[in-house]
Amino acid sequence: MLFSGATTKRQRVATTAAAAPDTVSCRVTSASRSRFNDAATADVNLRLHLESSPPFDSDQESESSSPDESVVQSDVLLHLHSDALRRSKYFNALLSDRWMNEPDDEDSEDSGKAFRLDLKVPASIGTVEVHLTVLRLLYSDDFSASIDSASAALSILPVALELLFEECIVACVRFLEVVPWSEEEEKRILNLIPFLKQEESQELLARVSPLKEDSSEEMLHGLIRSVINYHPNSAFAAKAFVANLLRDFSSRDLVRRVLDRAFKTSLNVAKESLEEYSSPDFRGDHNETEAIQRLKLHTAMTTGRHLLWLVERMIELKVADTAVKEWSDQISFTADLQRAIRDDVTRNIVPGLPGILLRCTCKLAIAVTAGSILAAREVRMKLVRGWLPVLIVCKDSILPMLPSHKSLYQELEETFLRIISTLPMVEAQELLQQCLSFSTRNVDDCPHLVSAFNTWFRRATRPAEDFKLN
Repeated sequence: MLFSGATTKRQRVATTAAAAPDTVSCRVTSASRSRFNDAATADVNLRLHLESSPPFDSDQESESSSPDESVVQSDVLLHLHSDALRRSKYFNALLSDRWMNEPDDEDSEDSGKAFRLDLKVPASIGTVEVHLTVLRLLYSDDFSASIDSASAALSILPVALELLFEECIVACVRFLEVVPWSEEEEKRILNLIPFLKQEESQELLARVSPLKEDSSEEMLHGLIRSVINYHPNSAFAAKAFVANLLRDFSSRDLVRRVLDRAFKTSLNVAKESLEEYSSPDFRGDHNETEAIQRLKLHTAMTTGRHLLWLVERMIELKVADTAVKEWSDQISFTADLQRAIRDDVTRNIVPGLPGILLRCTCKLAIAVTAGSILAAREVRMKLVRGWLPVLIVCKDSILPMLPSHKSLYQELEETFLRIISTLPMVEAQELLQQCLSFSTRNVDDCPHLVSAFNTWFRRATRPAEDFKLN
């Protein structure tokens, strides 16, 4: 009998009635005295007949192969007992059909009163040993000695399904339910699941089948939410791990959706925090109001760090298009931020807040000028128009001019000027006039501003003839 999936599944349902114990008349050897392959007490002789495995390509079979090389092992004759074999529904049905017939006494090899059965076994590596293992298990209630690894269970299970050995099938499935699998073992399990009953396969399927189509998206989004709310002591390692997952994930569109979603959520939190801080309802000198102000500023600062990490990931993975559009369209957010920067409370509680948000702006603006984000003209213009006043307020305020802030301001100035050079001259004229704060008493200290104005005037004074079309 060859193992075949569709046939096996039908047999597991159909043979129950055919093999009903009350329809079987048989000579029973006491299970307590039955021993595997005991010729003295056996009442069934079973021959395992190896079938030749077909070559991978029958048209290109090796000329040097001898006719006997396809048979990897001689047939195996076993002396078994009907009481043990009947634990298999296959043998139970087979014996019930022949039980009333007398054994063939003409075969001297199958002498005595034992019945003779043949079982065809595919000639694949190790299959005879596995069949012998399963036949031995018919004589035992202890499956744990043989089913001691996922590999062993996966070798035994197809044979148990072939022989309809239900107790062995259950033992294999239960073992596979509780142990880890390698990737190759998981593939083998997926191939076997269609041959299992629904109740048998439920736990196995639950491990490998997503409940929803967007399970991967929800998992990644949950990881990002977790990592940006991690305990500070482990935040760096966790963020590095999640960043690596995002980098290696196969679907760039899914990564884009997850990061866009997280970015919008964090941006809304930061906006709401500064809006509530700037609200007249929270302006005052009493202790309760001050506590609320501190909370809102700390929330904005923490969320700003999350935004910076998200922006870095989006730029790295080239999925920051939506983030640039969102960041460029924040008139109320930048207005609230300017009011907060001018407040002594902000300078005392979260002096790094403006720097964090300007770093987000700078990284997005640099990606735009590098062409890694192909932002439309309107987006480029609004990005500069919305965040340039924030940069100016930071430079003009009495915020401590840390070296890191100074280099950030310089880098953002240069990047804004490069973006302005990509705009139509009317818009560039408007924005350049707001950049005079980039200047210093020493013109040599602001070459980026000099270059930007020289470029604009060169274009403005170009003769009209240069633009005539042929």
